[in-house]
Amino acid sequence: MRELLTERLARYAPNQLAMDYPEASVLVPVTDNTGSPEILLTLRSSNLSTHRGQVAFPGGKRDASDPSLAYTALRETHEEIGLPPDQVQLIAPLSQVLSRYGILVTPYVGVVPADHPLTPNPHEIESIFHVPVEFLLEDRRERTDVLPFLDDTYYVPCYRWQGYEIWGLTAVVLVDFLNAVYDARIDVLEPRQD
Repeated sequence: MRELLTERLARYAPNQLAMDYPEASVLVPVTDNTGSPEILLTLRSSNLSTHRGQVAFPGGKRDASDPSLAYTALRETHEEIGLPPDQVQLIAPLSQVLSRYGILVTPYVGVVPADHPLTPNPHEIESIFHVPVEFLLEDRRERTDVLPFLDDTYYVPCYRWQGYEIWGLTAVVLVDFLNAVYDARIDVLEPRQD
């Protein structure tokens, strides 16, 4: 899995947003089971002040003491789901995205063990689940959300996997990953013709 991701993402030029906003980063954890890789996602606690009860990648805001955004993604992943940084093989960043709360988010793709035990931090995470990449590549969306951003309109898929609703920023990052690595050709700039 590492070789595939490294090869595909070496040819990918992520979009960098020249914006002065608070920064955060997330990990896009891809399991190392080559035949059927999965993406690891979390359901955020309903007790949180922002993004409560939403599906998200592990990650969070950059602390002033964090030496890099990659470090932030690894630190936050360890805090949220108990996955130590030495269990993550970081590959490359994806395009930056701006959250609706005015946070500039940099996603990092990383390979993680499929069988490493994970423990959700009960203060932040309600549950941890895996979505097969194969399911996402089928683009069997439940709906398409229309999201304005700057001077553009984005048509972002919303997926449902085993009761979890995957939408918004998380879906934008997933589509960027699928297009960059698997050439999925999921177009978010044009409405989908069903």
